[in-house]
Amino acid sequence: MEPCGPHLFQSLLKYYLDLLDFAFAKFSKTYPRRGLSLPDKKKKRMIKFGVVIFPGSNCDQDMIYVLRDLMKQKVVELWHKDRDLKKCDFIILPGGFSYGDYLRSGAIARFAPIMEKVVEFAAKGGNVFGVCNGFQVLCEAGLVPGALLHNADRKFVCKNVFIKAENSDTFLTSALQSGKVLKIPIAHGEGNYYTDPETLSNMNANGQVLFRYCDEKGNITPDANPNGSLDHIAGVCNAGKNVFGMMPHPERASDPVLGNTDGTLLFQSMLSLVLS
Repeated sequence: MEPCGPHLFQSLLKYYLDLLDFAFAKFSKTYPRRGLSLPDKKKKRMIKFGVVIFPGSNCDQDMIYVLRDLMKQKVVELWHKDRDLKKCDFIILPGGFSYGDYLRSGAIARFAPIMEKVVEFAAKGGNVFGVCNGFQVLCEAGLVPGALLHNADRKFVCKNVFIKAENSDTFLTSALQSGKVLKIPIAHGEGNYYTDPETLSNMNANGQVLFRYCDEKGNITPDANPNGSLDHIAGVCNAGKNVFGMMPHPERASDPVLGNTDGTLLFQSMLSLVLS
């Protein structure tokens, strides 16, 4: 028998390549012919969130669940005694009753070792978001203006409320149109926002008021204010617009199972600008 010539070899090679092409085509139309190399998969960019946990925090796992399981981001837990933010891109101070809310809500947590690093992080432009008790801690630490006093009726309030977005040029509100009404739950006894007239005037001028309590149609009325907050304020940011605080809980309005996903818009805002 004569040895295989070059023409026979080329025919066999073409035959097997055609078989491979056919097999790949069965699984995907995107595979290149002849090249046999798979398309490159671009790594999905993720934000590394750090959720600070104080003794008495009780909304930390809710926040972690939304960020990790619903928003598909990387999350690490930061204990109050830590002195390292573990290279996080975004710091979250969740709700709860840090240190039992003794003295004043957030007054003790403000001096936790981790807060020294959070303050340094914010001073360098790092993004920080405080919800409910986290908002109180931010106020106590001087990271956002104002203070949160006892509710006007001196009662703990736990219910759904409506808030209206006042601007859309921050990390927290970029996915919202100005005037957008959201239904978000509250649960607090000290959510009565207060600041002096001059500071309030400057905040309004600088676009630092993020949300105001309103009714379902967006009307600002006394009955829509659940705690007596000055100027119906529900959320604010600092002058640099990298530190944000709000009393309502967006993490409690983000899972479709709960029948309300209005809070998801705030998390989408964070992701859209940080990852852009």
